[in-house]
Amino acid sequence: MARTKRKRNPLVPAVAEEPPKEREYKVGAYVRLSLEDSGKPGADTIETQQALLLAYIERQHDMRLVDVYCDNGRTGTNFERPGFERLMADIRVGKIDCIVVKDLSRFGRNYLESSNYLLRVFPFLGVRFVAINEFFDTETAVQTEYGLVMPLKNIINDTYSRDISRKVASAIATKEQHGEFIGVFAPYGYRKSEDDRHRLEINPETAPVIRDIFSMRLRGMGYGAIARRLNEQKIPSPGAYLFQSGLSNRTAYRDSLWATWNIKEILRNEVYLGHLIQGKRTQESYKQARSERYAPAEEWRISRNTHEPIIDEQAFAAAQELAQNSKRAYEAALGKADDLKTPNLFRNLIYCADCGKPMIRRHIYNRRREGRIYYYSYLCPTTLKMKGACTPKNLMEQTLVGVVLDTIRCHVDAVSELDHRVSEIWDEKTMTMRAALSRQAAEEERKLSRSAVLLEGLYQRLVDGIITKQEYSELKNYYQAQYREAEARHQSIKDQEQMLLRYGPENPMFSACRNHYEIESLTEDLVHSLVDRIEVYDSNRLDIKLVYQDEFLTVAHFLEGVRKP
Repeated sequence: MARTKRKRNPLVPAVAEEPPKEREYKVGAYVRLSLEDSGKPGADTIETQQALLLAYIERQHDMRLVDVYCDNGRTGTNFERPGFERLMADIRVGKIDCIVVKDLSRFGRNYLESSNYLLRVFPFLGVRFVAINEFFDTETAVQTEYGLVMPLKNIINDTYSRDISRKVASAIATKEQHGEFIGVFAPYGYRKSEDDRHRLEINPETAPVIRDIFSMRLRGMGYGAIARRLNEQKIPSPGAYLFQSGLSNRTAYRDSLWATWNIKEILRNEVYLGHLIQGKRTQESYKQARSERYAPAEEWRISRNTHEPIIDEQAFAAAQELAQNSKRAYEAALGKADDLKTPNLFRNLIYCADCGKPMIRRHIYNRRREGRIYYYSYLCPTTLKMKGACTPKNLMEQTLVGVVLDTIRCHVDAVSELDHRVSEIWDEKTMTMRAALSRQAAEEERKLSRSAVLLEGLYQRLVDGIITKQEYSELKNYYQAQYREAEARHQSIKDQEQMLLRYGPENPMFSACRNHYEIESLTEDLVHSLVDRIEVYDSNRLDIKLVYQDEFLTVAHFLEGVRKP
């Protein structure tokens, strides 16, 4: 039977013939590096990738750079990367419709997920994809290349990652078993030998500090007291030393101070006896290349007498005995004041206003003739590490509880009054408006679903030969326009609904406060539902920010406008 003449799809309106207007693509340049950029000349760095992409985009007359999306130090074996997630968010809102990468391995090394994006997600969203070094462009790729060659390269990249991960893990284990040091940074007190980077040698700048720490401990000083002494003497902490010596560029290290945990780690580390203990932290697999776990002791790789010791066996053993005695004393004291302890109502809420650090809750427990005394205070951690580093603060918890309770009571009383006034104007007309908006939103959701289904099936219809490439392009543009229009209308309706809810009795502020209109005392649930942050200034002045503080002012302002004649 002869094939009938193909009719034009009625969904696509006929337009007068006119010269086609060249499309300009809104480009997102995506760069990724698995390891933190070393900055070594000739290496593949974030900067060199970005320069390549920007130069390429500049040469393309149909491309306009919108933004650069970067994931530095992120694995390519999954797509849980902040830069990529931001890129996809911009694609969904129409800000980006073209992605340019250096090569496919920069985009991702996971075969299944990469193929899903290239073959399904990007065609559905109408996104062009360009891999420069592989001369691949979905705008010009032929069917066989798009359907076979790129997935094959994905498989190669995926296999490459697996193989590299296995080989690296095997090489590291072998070096550790032979007593070679494979850490990024040498332990504090040592440095890597210039002759052999896998061998440790004593660092004359920091080794004396290690000896002083053991000496202070053996004289009976506590961990916190040792840390304070070192900070007062302006001795750089391990992190600060790495930054100052140029071994690390992490700004968080620059001003870091000695802390209790630093002292504890040093006093129990056998590396100062000349032994290497490695493999305490291991990576699970190449799929979780950034996910580490602490290995059990039987999996550690221990090598004895690999380098010159800083501390002798006798001093090290004495320090361990002191630690055991302190542990036994602590365990013996456990439970003696359990009946006087109270929960920490302000956990993760109270901060020093000067240094920005979370304040530490410390307990004071004494036995006196008049009975047992047990109370809590909040202290600035920076001051504890070094006197003068921050304004000293010592806020009694009992005082804090009283101030917060009064503040919440005043706030809840005001919210209760506002709730009553809102209920008076929340009339039947408003409810009718909400019902109408709800019906409109449901209708737009149906249109969105229909457009999504039509778009999803278009590519398969093209592959099956049901429609031509020209018809595919026309229908895709038409359905995408329908989808965007319905999406915009739906979002507008939802915004109107949320605005009405915000000014009505269903505002979350009212829901949160109604359960607390009669407050007798503070509870952890009450504090964390209504208090956002507490900052402590000099002389224990408090700044208490409430969760619904701004919301209260917004609703009150709206209400005043409605009630005006």
